[in-house]
Amino acid sequence: MNGPSSQGLIRVMIVDDHPLVRAAVTQAISAPDVEMVAEAANAEEALLSALAVRPDVLLVDIHLPGMTGLQLVRELAPRLPDTRIVMLTVSATDRDVADAIGYGAVGYLTKDLMPDALLRSVRAAYAGDLAMHRGLAARLIRRLAGRSRSEMVATGDPASEHLSPRERDVLRLIEEELTDRQIAESLGISSRTVATHVSSILHKLGVRNRADAARRYRQET
Repeated sequence: MNGPSSQGLIRVMIVDDHPLVRAAVTQAISAPDVEMVAEAANAEEALLSALAVRPDVLLVDIHLPGMTGLQLVRELAPRLPDTRIVMLTVSATDRDVADAIGYGAVGYLTKDLMPDALLRSVRAAYAGDLAMHRGLAARLIRRLAGRSRSEMVATGDPASEHLSPRERDVLRLIEEELTDRQIAESLGISSRTVATHVSSILHKLGVRNRADAARRYRQET
């Protein structure tokens, strides 16, 4: 992605449950080369809207009602490979930063940044640069350098043994390539509950997306 979209604009979507924040962000990034194309107040809305709109840059808060912003990133990143996902939140914990980047975000911004810095970060993310304060980036590198992938997954036993019985049921249906709605109907639970189970499964298996989870399931069965 080396330049503006075919319409000549960087198309941005924001996911935040506070209307004032969405309005402030829209104002802050107002520029001739940037267009706010969609908003969502929660992750469930965002899943549908983002897949339909396919924005160039997606700004996501972590603390959302229901599914969290991190869970949303985990679900959307593999489905929207051309969308640059950037966290925009009040949390600056090392764990949240590492998880966001690990799940597919290309930037992590805190809400105390200045409006002009937000606009620069949107442009930077679109251009393929890491949209993150230097201090956060340095902490992220130190954290990642201090742990290996093997430390993220329990060693010695098959990873799937750490799943609950219900999570194993969901994983089996993921391997059969069922959608969240189909899994919900099969197990008699809500789609939101399925999404929560999927996020937990990906975390416990140490994988980034459903395809990797299905592959892990086939390897262990």
